Parts: sequence; C-alpha cells; structure tokens
Amino acid sequence: MKKVLITGGAGYIGSTVASTLLDRGITPVILDDLSRGRAEFVEGRVFYRGDIADGALIDRIFAEHPDITATLHCAARIVVPESVAKPLFYYRENVAKTVELLDSLQRNGCTRVVFSSSASLYAPTPDGRVDETCPLDANSPYARTKLMMEQVLQDWTRGDGAEQLRVIVLRYFNPVGADPQLRTGLQDLRPTHALGKLIEAHTDGTPFTVTGVDWATRDGSGIRDYIHVQDVAEAHAAALLRFDEVVGGTADDRYWVLNIGTGEGTTVRELVAAFEQAVGGRVEVREAGPRPGDVLGCYAAVDSARELLGWSAQRTIAEGVADALAWRARWSAHLATA
Repeated sequence: MKKVLITGGAGYIGSTVASTLLDRGITPVILDDLSRGRAEFVEGRVFYRGDIADGALIDRIFAEHPDITATLHCAARIVVPESVAKPLFYYRENVAKTVELLDSLQRNGCTRVVFSSSASLYAPTPDGRVDETCPLDANSPYARTKLMMEQVLQDWTRGDGAEQLRVIVLRYFNPVGADPQLRTGLQDLRPTHALGKLIEAHTDGTPFTVTGVDWATRDGSGIRDYIHVQDVAEAHAAALLRFDEVVGGTADDRYWVLNIGTGEGTTVRELVAAFEQAVGGRVEVREAGPRPGDVLGCYAAVDSARELLGWSAQRTIAEGVADALAWRARWSAHLATA
C-alpha cells in the first residue's frame, strides 16, 4: 500500500497518522477544509483544501492520484458540549457529509475504508472495561454521530454492488500527547479534554476542575483510557498494512470493529496525580458537576487489535504528558511569531 487518502489530515490525529505513514514509506493524500486543522500541519505534503462532501473535488483527487488504495476517514467535529448545543450542525458535518464522501469513494473505486470512531458510544459497565461486543449507548449528539456512521458503514458493505466494499472501524479511546518528533500536536491551546485542561491550569497557574465526582468509580471521578496519539497513529498504520488479512470478502466478514486503547483505566484524579509527578509540582483542584454529555467513561479491552493487527500501545501516560508539554511550548512560540 503506497498511497492513501486521509480526510481531516490537517487535524490533531489525522496529521499524526500522516506523519506515521510517511515514516513507513506510504504517501498520504490529505483532504481538509482547515476549519479546525492547520495549514502548518500539511506543509510539504500532498494537500487539497475542501469539503469531504464535495464530490467534484473527490473525483479530481482520484483522477490525479489513481494509485490511492484506501481512505482513512478522520474528519469530524468532536467537541461533546458543542454537539449538545449544536446537534444539527454535528449531524450534518459528521453524518450527512460522510454519506456523500462514501458515495464519491465508491464511484471512484476506493473500496477500503478505515474509520475513526470513538469509545464514547459504549454503555457504562460495572468496572468500566469494554470490548467490541459490549452494549452501546451513545449519550451525546457527537457520540450518536459516530454510532450512526458505524451503522451506515456496515450497511454500505452489505448493499447492492457492495461485494468489494470493506471497512475497519477503530474505536479509539482518549488520545493524549503529540508526535514525539514534535511535527504536529494539538492545534488548540485551549482544548476541552482533561489533559489539555491540566496543562492549561499548570501553565496559567489556575485551578483544574474535576467535572463529575460522584461516578461509580474507585475515587468518584470519571474513568478513561488515555492513549498516546502516536500509538493511535500506529494503529491506523497497522490497520492499513494488515487490511486485506483482516477483512474478508463475505457479507459477514467485510466490516470489523476494533478497540484502540491501552487496556488500562485511569481516573481523572489519577491523571492529575500522574501529571503532578511528571511536572514535579502541584495543581490546585476544584470539583464541579458533569458537563452536558459527560459519561462515567470506560477503558478498552484490546485483545482483538493485538490479535488481528499485531498492535498494542507502547507509550505511558507520563510520555503523553511530556510530549504534550513539549508540543505546547513549541506551538505557543510558533503562534506568538506567526
């Protein structure tokens, strides 16, 4: 596999995936509207600025790159509270436009798709551990868009003329950190996830707020599976390189779902402790109720990814914290001079 299309390839995860593929000799062809992605993240790379629902643009990309053999669909709106406030916007951006993209891919003969999904669609379990067979209960418009797209993709592989259509869905958990070479990272200095908020509090000398302290976990705070973004990127590379080994040609074998996480649960309070250890200082902590759309959380059972992709997470939370801090310093300096 020498060339792949990456939607959302100028964003946090998509750009890290693109770097990882380049390191393996695979050329990423990036499509991004730059509404959230950054032009700096695609410098020197094959890049098209535009919308995933623009069929004419997709046709042009494949006309100019007929050797594209797969698509990694990473483009999405991802902020849970925003999705609660603007549900129609999220359904349009994440679902309706993806349907248009799939139609364009099929028209151009691109039959392999790796879809970036989310652990946010799992129903809570007593201990927080979930495998791919666990019940689903998406609790925010964002999570429901991911669930809807999984259903769309599965149906896509079973419709008329779908004999060649094949999909791997990667349900990844909570990416942290940055590209270890600091080529890319979080483009937003004010992110909404827990580690980003911790870094913000540490940098600004302000309190960090634990949102939700009465969850059914060992310390009352939510539980997550914090996975280094480089491990997430390498899971995408593994899915591409083993795609034809994993996905078969029968109706029941053309669609696979795999968890991408560390296999270990970390509560928000434990994340704070790990962060304080990494930076060698204390962070003032306050408590508040859960945000709109928040859930208890979960962590991954990763046996399937290990068996089918030959992949497992290799990096620690401490490495994620260190890389995130190093990236923030570099990115802040860049923005100050841009």
